[in-house]
Amino acid sequence: MKVLKFGGSSLADHEGFNRIKDIVASDPMRTVVVVSAPGKRYSADNKITDLLYICTAHIRYKVSYDDIWNDIKSRYLNIAQGCGLDVDVESILWDVRSNFTPTVSEEYVVSRGEYLSALLMASHLGYAFVDACDVIHFNFDGTVDYDRTYEDIRNAYEKNGPMVVPGFYGSTPDGKLHLFSRGGSDVTGALVAAALDAQCYENWTDVDGILMADPKIVDNPRTIERITFSELRELSYMGAEVLHEETVFPVLKAHVPLYIKNTTNPSLTGTLVMESFDEENEEEKSRFITGITGKRDYSVLTVTKSRMHEDFSFVRRVLEITEKYQLPIEHIQSSVDSFSLVISSSVLSRTGHVLTEEIRKECNTDDIKVDEGVSLIAVVGRRMVATKGVSGKIFAALGEAGINIRIIEQGSDEINIMIGVMDEDFDDAIRTLYHSFT
Repeated sequence: MKVLKFGGSSLADHEGFNRIKDIVASDPMRTVVVVSAPGKRYSADNKITDLLYICTAHIRYKVSYDDIWNDIKSRYLNIAQGCGLDVDVESILWDVRSNFTPTVSEEYVVSRGEYLSALLMASHLGYAFVDACDVIHFNFDGTVDYDRTYEDIRNAYEKNGPMVVPGFYGSTPDGKLHLFSRGGSDVTGALVAAALDAQCYENWTDVDGILMADPKIVDNPRTIERITFSELRELSYMGAEVLHEETVFPVLKAHVPLYIKNTTNPSLTGTLVMESFDEENEEEKSRFITGITGKRDYSVLTVTKSRMHEDFSFVRRVLEITEKYQLPIEHIQSSVDSFSLVISSSVLSRTGHVLTEEIRKECNTDDIKVDEGVSLIAVVGRRMVATKGVSGKIFAALGEAGINIRIIEQGSDEINIMIGVMDEDFDDAIRTLYHSFT
């Protein structure tokens, strides 16, 4: 069997619901569906989840939210009418709103987008509706209770057969509703796929698959046909907007292949994500870079002390101070008498000059300086380790484009090379590297 998750853009209107029904009906193995709340129908439209967050604020401050609720109500009524559903949507919506009391939790209000979407989709497909509160379980600290979750998902499928589950939320041991972070429906789908040992987990969205580069920077970047979970993690961490960060872990551990596919173009293969691939296909033989992505606005804090290598505790003391100020370190570079910490500029700016003065005083440094406006770019590819001259090609391509390299570092697993450039060179560097390796 296959588990399918559909994002908000796929569920925006009745046409999207009908496309999903056709996709599910085209393969009898597609017996479990996880859905998000309806997204935008057009650029100026509102996502249902955003409207529900506004409702929460209005409830808290005792401000009327009638107009907002009417917008939400009309969206679901139009979907039901357009799909010809024999469901008393008015009564369902009334039941939901009747719980919007002054003491209602934000989690309950916001989760109703997925809840209502799943109810309508279950009716449209003729599948059972299974509330996420009954099968997705959190511990009190907000982490997933995998054992209980997997057991209840299996029991639900054994009892109901084909089913629809709302994404994004679950329940804590005391029965209270709890949300994943935004985009958490991807995680719900992954948990369901892992629990049921699915043949694959299909994540349906509004793009043809994972792109080699940001289409806002590179015109018509190629779609990645196959990518490993490790490569996907590297790209996601460095800014590629692919999946919710926690999505890959359940399916990776369960060895369930993940497909990313386009709801509006279902005939395309999309992108296949697996733990590893036994052999290369023709698309991979034509290049050895899987993807290129990055983030702007970093600072490089360089600490200098003569004969630093003879002071065994020096680096540790500096890092203890950064830990004290809760500064996440992206990268560390070192030489004989200095080392540099790459830190997000927005995070570093919160400490002002206090951090540098404390390091200077406590560690007896010779010099401390901060260089701002640095971008990090990740060149990711599992074939790089077996390919000679990758770093040289990167240096040459950026040099010919007149782009100065501020940082260069290769990951220990050798599937990524990290490059630091100035913020003003970020877009040009991405484009240069993409066209050099495709």
